[in-house]
Amino acid sequence: MAAPMKVIDCDVHNMLRSSADLVPYLKEPWKSMIASFGVHMPGTYSSPIGVMRKDAVPPGGGIAASDPDYLVEQLVKPYNMEYAILTGGLYAVNVHPDPDYAAAVASAYNDYLIAEWLPRHPSFKGAMIVPVQDPQQAVREIDRIGPHPDIVEIMLASASPIPYGNRFYHPIYEAAERHGLPIGIHPGSEGGGISAPPTAAGYPTNYLQWHTSLSQNFMAHLISLVCEGVFEKFPRLRFVLVEGGVAWLPHLMWRLDKNYKALRWTVPWLKKMPSEYIRENCFLTTQPIEEPEDFEQLKQIFDMIDAERMLLFSSDYPHWDFDDPTHILRRLPEESRRRIFYQNAKELYNL
Repeated sequence: MAAPMKVIDCDVHNMLRSSADLVPYLKEPWKSMIASFGVHMPGTYSSPIGVMRKDAVPPGGGIAASDPDYLVEQLVKPYNMEYAILTGGLYAVNVHPDPDYAAAVASAYNDYLIAEWLPRHPSFKGAMIVPVQDPQQAVREIDRIGPHPDIVEIMLASASPIPYGNRFYHPIYEAAERHGLPIGIHPGSEGGGISAPPTAAGYPTNYLQWHTSLSQNFMAHLISLVCEGVFEKFPRLRFVLVEGGVAWLPHLMWRLDKNYKALRWTVPWLKKMPSEYIRENCFLTTQPIEEPEDFEQLKQIFDMIDAERMLLFSSDYPHWDFDDPTHILRRLPEESRRRIFYQNAKELYNL
């Protein structure tokens, strides 16, 4: 079914065909190491049914979503997508214990993205990755890649050893703001490498529990970003919470505002209510949208968070829980759909 309106998809996973794709963009000793042994990133919980749509495998075979032309034919054209933000999948660089290895892989991926994906179709825009465990190297990479006209975002893993509001990360945010690049946070490798446990209670036993609990990381990062004064220090910086759900946001804003009223002396740098910073500086993507049987309940949540201004459409292609833009949120008013599926992203990414 063709989409009736223009769409900007804010989470499209372009995939490597193999580790060999990165080899031409690596320097020694990483070139020989990865050519011989492949890219090794910290692992975590794996889905027993796989994570990729079977029909996303290119006609010639290989990894789903690894062929730019087939991605255009299967996703961009049928759904009337003006832009597809290519978010990749190597987020585990952020929790690799070796910061130099992480920096080498991140730089190679960014060069590969620019050389072999972004020129292939005018709809393609890219999210770069950086080694956040070494802010100095991350800043150098942002200064190197950030000026490219088709790079529109910096993507971080929600897996991390410390919350993202911590001042350890602030040099990265200064560089992102200087280049006008939003920062995305995406699930990946929670509980792996040098990251903290994947839930506040520790390690669950299976993928279902891990996958359901991912929103905990987003809540912790968002509270940290607000309370550590990131948005006061970097007022033009925008964060995009990708693939972390939506329905948890109202109660977090209520609770944070309530506690701030009693404890504001502990965060004297804040000049506004916490929920104001969230509404002004943060966006969430729609996938995976929580759609209860009673749509009015979801609409109430949308009203609580001003979803018409905060949400960005994402399909999560080519994952198994892909969201079809012609099927989700069909009962929203037309103007709300236009903003969520198109206009908010167009403004955020200056497209």
